[in-house]
Amino acid sequence: MPQPEVELGEFSHSLFNPKEENEMKIISALLMAMFLIVSTASAQTKDTRKAEDRLKDAGVVMSEVLNMPDTIPHYVLDRTKCVVVVPSVRKAAFVVGASYGRGAMVCRTGEDFTGPWGAPSMMAVEGASFGFQIGAEATDFVFLIMNERGASSLLRSKVKLGGDVAAVAGPVGRDAQADTDAYMRAEILTYSRARGVFAGVSLEGSTLRPDNDANEALYNRRISARQIVLHHAAPTPPAAERLVALLDKATPHPANG
Repeated sequence: MPQPEVELGEFSHSLFNPKEENEMKIISALLMAMFLIVSTASAQTKDTRKAEDRLKDAGVVMSEVLNMPDTIPHYVLDRTKCVVVVPSVRKAAFVVGASYGRGAMVCRTGEDFTGPWGAPSMMAVEGASFGFQIGAEATDFVFLIMNERGASSLLRSKVKLGGDVAAVAGPVGRDAQADTDAYMRAEILTYSRARGVFAGVSLEGSTLRPDNDANEALYNRRISARQIVLHHAAPTPPAAERLVALLDKATPHPANG
């Protein structure tokens, strides 16, 4: 007995009626939205973890620096308004004209930077002169911001060392008296540590700036360095507790001048 012929259009229509097609479209859209949400959350988690690891590394570097025989003089540290630590920078990370490193800045709280050490702002340092200081091994950098003008400038925007702010290689020696004119006039003192040697180093021409993307990843919202430091808009994250505690112990009260 011959079978009735079925047109292709009728066959496809019999597989998916309009209601089913609409449901499939909705399911596909939901699956795509879920994929995008998971992908975005995964990227955010990765960025957050990077920022937290950077803070932990900064705490390790500061601990080791403060325990070295030739470290930052007490006289200098007691007059410091903010500390920037850029840990474990390697030469492989640099390209001429596009050198950069990433770290964190912790400041004394209060508008005049005379309070306890507060929550960190993530930072980035860039510039060829910065890259030229990198040896074959990982190099750590420490920047001491010595006055309110230097700190306020950093919180607003990118600053050029030796241009926007006066910067010189910092003195070393736990009990040294850093009272020369160059040190007293400087707004930022710069240091590096490589192969176990901690020393002042010139980074003139390099730039320092807040790392806003890293701050967003760390605090899970868009927040400026100025809000973090001056307005106490975020608590100290657990990853920064070691760094802040070290500074509180080493120099709990700022010196005048």
